[in-house]
Amino acid sequence: MSTATTTETTSGEELAPVSTESLAELLIAKERPPRPSALSASVTFGWRAMLKIKHVPEQLFDVTAFPIMMVVMYTYLFGGALAGSPSEYIQYLLPGILVMSIVMITMYTGVAVNTDIDKGVFDRFRTLPIWRPSVMVGYLLGDMLRYFLGSLVILAVGLALGYRPDGGVAGVVAGIALLIGFSFGLSWVWTMLGLMLRTEKSVMGVAMMVMMPLTFLSDIFVKPETMPGWLQAFVNNNPVTHVASAVRTFMDGGWPGTELAWSLGWAGVLIAVFGPITMRLYNRK
Repeated sequence: MSTATTTETTSGEELAPVSTESLAELLIAKERPPRPSALSASVTFGWRAMLKIKHVPEQLFDVTAFPIMMVVMYTYLFGGALAGSPSEYIQYLLPGILVMSIVMITMYTGVAVNTDIDKGVFDRFRTLPIWRPSVMVGYLLGDMLRYFLGSLVILAVGLALGYRPDGGVAGVVAGIALLIGFSFGLSWVWTMLGLMLRTEKSVMGVAMMVMMPLTFLSDIFVKPETMPGWLQAFVNNNPVTHVASAVRTFMDGGWPGTELAWSLGWAGVLIAVFGPITMRLYNRK
């Protein structure tokens, strides 16, 4: 038995009755839209991450004001003591500060994931007929834009303070590309933590506890040769040291064969290990 309803317009005119069968036929008659590809879905979620920056521009504080403060402070605070003058020290410091600033802001990927979980957004994402990892990949693609913007800001400040890369444009581009690639791999660690931990403050706390030793116990500020032997053993095997040395060599016009291999190897290991763990947690969340 069919049911029908009759609607009236504001002027009192009656419209033709609509039955449930005719409505169902109307909805089923048209073909369903094709399922988006993995690339299309990932790019869409990446665009969503960039739109969040557009609506909340304060999110760019950590890739604009913070890097400027770091470059200026460390150049004039340690330049005279460590290299004789700030202009000499910035030639060594700037690639290291570039690496330090970008790898530190990778933790915000996990914070964004945790925030969306807390708001219930992920419940909606899981009902969509899309490639399941596209949500996670989208977060990382959006953050890669933040890494790129942060790199440009730091480089511009360095040039204003007297930094001159002997490697030219090619060396700078190669160094930034390597840094963004490593940061992409590192972001998977914080994405996993964003799924595991209950609050965004917990994600920030754990990330800072890990990143502070890795960034400060590296060759970002001083050469490892000036350190005690026991500390050199840690610094020389620190992944941040490998990345900073490779970026510095690229910008100086050299070819960091060994350091490049270590940096890419670390990035590959991070993706291979934490990528599957993150997706398993996401599927079970």
